[in-house]
Amino acid sequence: MVADWKQVEEALREIEVVGHENNKPVSVIGFSEDLRCIGIGTDAAVFYYPNTPDYAFKVYSAQSLEKKEVEAEIYKRLEGSPYFAHCYGSGPNYLVLSFEQGITLYDCLLQGVHVSEQVIQDVEHAREFVRSLGLNPRDIHLKNVLLQEGRGKVLDVSEYIKEGNDSRWEHLVWTYKHFYPLVSEVQIPLWILETITNWYNRIDTASFGIEDFSKRVSQLFFGKRK
Repeated sequence: MVADWKQVEEALREIEVVGHENNKPVSVIGFSEDLRCIGIGTDAAVFYYPNTPDYAFKVYSAQSLEKKEVEAEIYKRLEGSPYFAHCYGSGPNYLVLSFEQGITLYDCLLQGVHVSEQVIQDVEHAREFVRSLGLNPRDIHLKNVLLQEGRGKVLDVSEYIKEGNDSRWEHLVWTYKHFYPLVSEVQIPLWILETITNWYNRIDTASFGIEDFSKRVSQLFFGKRK
């Protein structure tokens, strides 16, 4: 298995993952034939290599290399749970993770794919398991939850050692119960999702109310009602 990783290392040397300030997504510079980028975050990018179809390679920027070891340790503690990917090992600037089939909840909204209550329950169980280990299930949002054969799987565990509740998942659950039934199986345009994301990322957490935010989003979808 390690031999498989070595052939991928040659491909990974052809690209560079560059971090940015202000929590902006990384950039990928360079090109390697057959190496496909399947995810972009603020600390790393995730790649798929067809000659090693069971694995995904999370490559960190130089500024975030210390987070690689932290995340590897978190995965070790989560080992055995069906709600998370498996970490097989690491290279100089990357982790080797199980490649997980499926689409994110964000893409479900774009494609009009129904998200069942089972997915929500799976994430709730995953969060309970994380807490039972003394970790903190943060940063769970639409792009970090995978729909996999009707079940939910959580991606990106890098913030589970941080303190505090960012409330992202609680806000999504509220929206799922009160707003999602109005748009279930509707293909939502990318510009609408990106507008909502930008609004949410700029909110004042001290005065934020999910009900008021939902009304603003409703106006975006349905217009102002008299």
